[in-house]
Amino acid sequence: MSVAFRREGDDEHLEPKFELPIPPGPNRVTARGLAQIAARRAAIEARIAMLTDEAEIKTARRDHRYWSTRQSTAEVMPRPDGHSVAFGCTVTYSLNGAIRTVTLVGDDEADPPAGLLSANAPLARAIMGAEVDETFDFAGKPDAIAIIAITVAPGD
Repeated sequence: MSVAFRREGDDEHLEPKFELPIPPGPNRVTARGLAQIAARRAAIEARIAMLTDEAEIKTARRDHRYWSTRQSTAEVMPRPDGHSVAFGCTVTYSLNGAIRTVTLVGDDEADPPAGLLSANAPLARAIMGAEVDETFDFAGKPDAIAIIAITVAPGD
């Protein structure tokens, strides 16, 4: 029989398992973001201790490696002063006439539907360093963004 028709086993046809991708650049976080990373890591450690299925254990260990790396590389950013848009600020802005509010956070803490926007997102990069009443071009439209307010939550 030809080697081309021989099949050793199903394992050779399985999709390879890769590590979870680490976002490029520094791992900037808020104090809240660092606490969330630590909580995720602890939850995975507890889950690993209870697992018996080898495939689930491998997946959980991969997740644990990701969150361990994120925790060890986390760089807690200083509390912003609120005079200009910076990491950790809550910004109210008008985008094409619609008023929205977002808080600029790290990649792992980002949750756009909840108003937590990664500081690496295009919108965040466009308004970084801005002050109240400034306008910016965005997505090819002149003066598409207007900064309305910049706040910093107490204790952040």
